[in-house]
Amino acid sequence: MAESPHLLVERSHSVLWLTLNRPERLNAFSPDMVAGLTEEIERAAGDDGVRAIVLSGAGRAFCAGGDVKTMGQSNAQQAYDHIGRLNRLILAMQRCEKPIIAAVHGFAAGAGFNLALACDFIIAADDTQFILSFAKVGLVSDGGGSYWLPRLVGPHLAKQLFFTAEPISARRLHELGVLSDVVPAETLREAAETIAVKLAQGPTKAIGHQKRLITHAMTASLEEILEEERLVQGLMVETADHREGVAAFQEKREPVFKGK
Repeated sequence: MAESPHLLVERSHSVLWLTLNRPERLNAFSPDMVAGLTEEIERAAGDDGVRAIVLSGAGRAFCAGGDVKTMGQSNAQQAYDHIGRLNRLILAMQRCEKPIIAAVHGFAAGAGFNLALACDFIIAADDTQFILSFAKVGLVSDGGGSYWLPRLVGPHLAKQLFFTAEPISARRLHELGVLSDVVPAETLREAAETIAVKLAQGPTKAIGHQKRLITHAMTASLEEILEEERLVQGLMVETADHREGVAAFQEKREPVFKGK
């Protein structure tokens, strides 16, 4: 599989590993990185051979977000266009029915923090620091943080984190329910691989529909979600994975799901 200089791509056990690869800039976003991530996730969405995705960072950090070195050089139109490309990535992640896991270490700042929030699971090394650093450079959030964070921690704490740009530890975010797990730094890849492989071996068609239901539930009414569940379940009961799950339960064995 082809790799761009700023993104490493690896396949293992039906898991697609996407590693941000600008370690000298703490994996700050570049146009090539954002385009590469978007392309790989959009491709994976239609690839039956990919059943889970892991995002990680090379070097000392997960992602520093926007590149401070080039900040102050963009006009309004250039910023608008850049954020449009970032938005396409975030939407691709939400529309992709494969589970996406962020394996975060070092620190995640600004839109790098928001990139992790757009994933379905966040597993972090225990020494990771997260910071919504936009206010430090006179900016507002981009990459969807204004959408995700208030829903996860409530509007008051979200305002505090955005307004003050105070660092917050992985441990604290785990207590708040933002992170799925916090592990020793040396076991981060192993922990991410364990959950990714487990999900890849699951009923991925059902997982994909459940992901879409949960995302829609953030803005939908109860009536809308009840009807959507009703319609989707009608599809699920006719899948091979459902039949396999029932057979495995009756036969007292582990199911072997195929994502079909």
